[in-house]
Amino acid sequence: MIFAVIADIHGNHLALEAVLEDIRRLGIDAIVNLGDCFSGPLEAGKTAEVLLGLGLPTVRGNHDRYLVEQSVEAMGPSDAHAFRQLDERGRDWIRDLPFDMVWRDEVYLCHATPKDDSTYWLETVTSEGHVVSRPATEIEAWAAGVSQPLILCGHTHLPRTVRLSDGRLVVNPGSIGCPAYTDDRPYPHKVEARNVHACYAVCEKRGDAWAVAFRQVPYDHMAMAELAAANGRPDWASALATGFIR
Repeated sequence: MIFAVIADIHGNHLALEAVLEDIRRLGIDAIVNLGDCFSGPLEAGKTAEVLLGLGLPTVRGNHDRYLVEQSVEAMGPSDAHAFRQLDERGRDWIRDLPFDMVWRDEVYLCHATPKDDSTYWLETVTSEGHVVSRPATEIEAWAAGVSQPLILCGHTHLPRTVRLSDGRLVVNPGSIGCPAYTDDRPYPHKVEARNVHACYAVCEKRGDAWAVAFRQVPYDHMAMAELAAANGRPDWASALATGFIR
């Protein structure tokens, strides 16, 4: 079995299209999507046109949930921008997404953790605002009840694998469309992939083990940075242009 894992597109349709072309070049015909598809100051409508036609196994991210659970007046600027670009078909698609999913019996999908969609699983944030690896005991505890040998999560936009003590593998494929961002929970901090390319993962089962390859795909990131700047988001413009928040 071989398949691609995408996550955290955040309305970056150019990055998504580049990744889909890379997947086709590899001859891979199975893709799963870990959510946060649209929110951002970019092109949610164009992203929806691509995604809704693919019929990918997809779980709902926290920003997907915000788009259908909040009034537009209560949304943050990224969510509100995306909401205004989506039609009712796109919003209905989000409403139908599950929180988590078991795919082909042996792969578990969630956006952030099996318990909630807005907590970092493989990382944690110190009171000084440093993003560091979460202690192994905590990662293991949150995997309790998940029996599948391959566990997929996104949310932090950082590509990473963690092997649990019983051999299960947790994989975060990184972000297709947003290489850096700021957040104020649980403490103010920055997450920076330090790379402008669109990131995804390829998982291949070899015997009883899983091999994981992270792919970094170039695309016209400056076009998206310029769009973010034109839409009044210098933070996103910096992230897309440099992979850092400057």
